Amino acid sequence: MDALVLFGKGLFIGLAIAAPIGPMGALCIQRTLARGFWAGVAGGLGTALADLTFATGAAVGFAVFQDLVERIAVPLGLIGGAFLMGLAWNGWPRGQAGEPAAAQVPEARSLWRTTLVTYGLTITNPPTILLFAAIFAGLGLAQTGSGLAIAALVAGVFLGSICWWAFLSGLVAALHHRLPPAFALWTARVSSLTMAGFGLWAFASIF
Repeated sequence: MDALVLFGKGLFIGLAIAAPIGPMGALCIQRTLARGFWAGVAGGLGTALADLTFATGAAVGFAVFQDLVERIAVPLGLIGGAFLMGLAWNGWPRGQAGEPAAAQVPEARSLWRTTLVTYGLTITNPPTILLFAAIFAGLGLAQTGSGLAIAALVAGVFLGSICWWAFLSGLVAALHHRLPPAFALWTARVSSLTMAGFGLWAFASIF
């Protein structure tokens, strides 16, 4: 298949998987409101890198990839659920609404830590892994052929994902100071409840 066509399909897949506002979207919004644009992008980068990992695994060895996911689904679910519950606990606001804080640029070490945490959280989410496998199979991408074709496909997935997270972070950062002070407080609460809900669902799906 033409590499450019595969790149376009990968771009669409990356956007389609990243765009729904699930626990990662809620976390991105919360981080952007609390720490600014680059914190949101750093978290999005972690998710995009995880999407890149999933896409590479599905493109290179679809059958092995799917079998491996089924074998390790339980420990991955436990780790991912625990991750989400921990983030929900730590992210729950423990103060009152105040004036929006002045925008600050987080330290590079903090941004990299955010990226690594988000990568670990996304990579331990079995439904996302199986979603990639299902999409690749449905679109006939399980056997992409040459190394160039695989590279074009996974590059498209990564670019589509990171573009969405940059857009979402930029939108939230631009609107931040136009919103009432209580908005950030309630967003943090909703985000924490969303992550807790997904964490409980991860545990329930295992047992």
